[in-house]
Amino acid sequence: MSMASTKRCYYEVLEVTREADEETLKKAYRRLAMKWHPDRNPGDSEAEIKFKEATEAFQVLSDPQKRQRYDRYGHAGVEEMGGPGSPESVMDIFGDLFGDIFGGNRRRRGPQAGRDLQLGLELSLVEAYQGVKKDVRIPREEVCNTCGGSGAKKGSQPTPCKRCNGQGVVIQGQGFFRIQQTCSACRGRGQVISDPCPTCRASGRVQRERELTINIPPGVDDGMSIRISGEGEAGDPGAQPGDLYVVVRVRPDRLFARHNQELHCEVPITFSQAALGGSVEVPTLAGTYINIQVPRGTQMGDEVRVPGKGMPHVRGGRAGDLVVHLRVITPRNLTKRQEELLRELGELDGKHVSPERKGFLDRVREFFSSVTTDEVTDNKK
Repeated sequence: MSMASTKRCYYEVLEVTREADEETLKKAYRRLAMKWHPDRNPGDSEAEIKFKEATEAFQVLSDPQKRQRYDRYGHAGVEEMGGPGSPESVMDIFGDLFGDIFGGNRRRRGPQAGRDLQLGLELSLVEAYQGVKKDVRIPREEVCNTCGGSGAKKGSQPTPCKRCNGQGVVIQGQGFFRIQQTCSACRGRGQVISDPCPTCRASGRVQRERELTINIPPGVDDGMSIRISGEGEAGDPGAQPGDLYVVVRVRPDRLFARHNQELHCEVPITFSQAALGGSVEVPTLAGTYINIQVPRGTQMGDEVRVPGKGMPHVRGGRAGDLVVHLRVITPRNLTKRQEELLRELGELDGKHVSPERKGFLDRVREFFSSVTTDEVTDNKK
């Protein structure tokens, strides 16, 4: 059993509804973090557990992509994306609030990793079955080649920010309510650029279009996300770039319907095939045909299951089954000979009533008999 199944619902942990917006999540987490922070509850192991639980819940729900994944697949979906981020990333959201309030000596945050990007990619069911390579173009921010990401003109260097003394943060307030915030003069970098790079205008990044070939494995399902490490936007100098998440959308197919690893297909058969049985050709997503045996006496909606002819598993292993739904077709246009044979069959049916039809006729007689009895009783009253 997965350990994720023992975790509490993240919305329950933060005491918010599933419709909570970003600001509501921040307020809820701030309140719980202030209450359960280990510095406020020294030696209290339960408080430490609750603080970590709240931090993990906020890390997931404050990330739009992880939240969407969690809403759809629960804790297992988040684990597939690498789980929650580091605790430091949550602290940075609040401008190092906790390090200042609880007497910590947190230094200015280091170089920040680049932002993750998300790309929607539409596939046909055949492409999802076979796997495919797709060439895409992704607009993203990359490191400026002119200044190497420093933002300063070639031959010059950034200088320490005088407002924050190169720390990237300033402290406001007094006593317990001192709050550490990002320096507005240098925007948390701790440095200012007096002679900016003409190419990127001191940002250290430029907008470019990146061409990528994305390898989609066989068996992907609608809504699945594929992570491509390092193909997001550039980070600060010395920091890692973000990742690219490719979200797969699979178009509905006219012939096949998918349910998990199973493929479902409806195949028409004639009266004679249904009654006598026989071999029927059935298409597959591999582009081939296979023969299946229709049992004698097949009824409308009966199924024939073909093992291993469904969707492959995206992580390997046994493929799903192909489920063939048999549909008995009533002919609209008959030849003279066909009509003669059907009339002859109808006459035989009238003389030799099948057990199934006999049971139905008996139920009809019982129904009308009960109705007649009730009417007689009512008239006597």
